[in-house]
Amino acid sequence: MKNRIIVPLDVPDQARAMALVDRLPEVSFWKVGLELFVSSGPAILPLLKERGKRIFLDLKFHDIPNTMAGACRSAARYGVDLITVHAAAGKVALRAAQAAVLEATPAGAPVPNLIAVTLLTSLSSRALAFDLKVPLELPEYALQMALLAQECGLPGAVCSPEEVAQLRQTCGADFLLVCPGVRPTWAEQGDQTRSLTPAAALQAGASYLVIGRPITAAPDPVAAFNRIGEELATLA
Repeated sequence: MKNRIIVPLDVPDQARAMALVDRLPEVSFWKVGLELFVSSGPAILPLLKERGKRIFLDLKFHDIPNTMAGACRSAARYGVDLITVHAAAGKVALRAAQAAVLEATPAGAPVPNLIAVTLLTSLSSRALAFDLKVPLELPEYALQMALLAQECGLPGAVCSPEEVAQLRQTCGADFLLVCPGVRPTWAEQGDQTRSLTPAAALQAGASYLVIGRPITAAPDPVAAFNRIGEELATLA
C-alpha cells in the first residue's frame, strides 16, 4: 500500500529536495510541483530517476490549446509517470495536450499519464459559487470536469477525496484518480477544505494519495510515513 502514496517535494531548492528523498528511501513516488520546478528546472527529474523513483510532474498546465500541447510535449520527454493539466482549459486544449503526450513519447517507452485537475482541493463550495460564479454544486462540477477529461482521452483526473467515490462509480475502474488533500486523523488540515483519511480515500476508490505536510513537516518524517503505511496495511 505504501507504493500508492505520493509525497510532494514542496521545498524551495534541489539540495533540500534530494535531502528529503534520501531521508525517506522507502518512498517510491515523488511529486515535483511548481515551487521546486521553477527553482531547479528539470534537473531534479533525472536525479529522481537515477534512484529508481516514480515522478508526478504536477505543473497544472492551463493555457490556450497550442501552448498546452507544447508544454505537454516537452513534459512527456522527461519520462515522468504523471503530468497534470487543468480540466477547465476545455475540450480542445485537453485533446491537444493528450495528443502531444502520445506524439512525444519515444517508441517503446511508457506513455506518461496525463491527468486533469477537476477543482483545487483548497476551494470550497462557497468559493466555487461566490468567487468563481460557477452555478453547479461542487460534486457535480468535479464530476463534469472528470467526464470531460475522460471524453478527451485522458486516462485520469485529480479530485478531492470527498468526490472520489462518485467519480470512481461513474468513470469506471480503469480511470486513474489521484487524491491530494488526504490527512490522517492525527495531522492538521492546513489549507485543505475537502479531505478524508488515507484509508477512507483508498476505500472510496482513490488510485493514489498525495500526502505532503503530515509527512514532510512532521518532527520525524520517516515515522510519519511508516505510521500511514501501517494504517493502510490493514486494508490489504
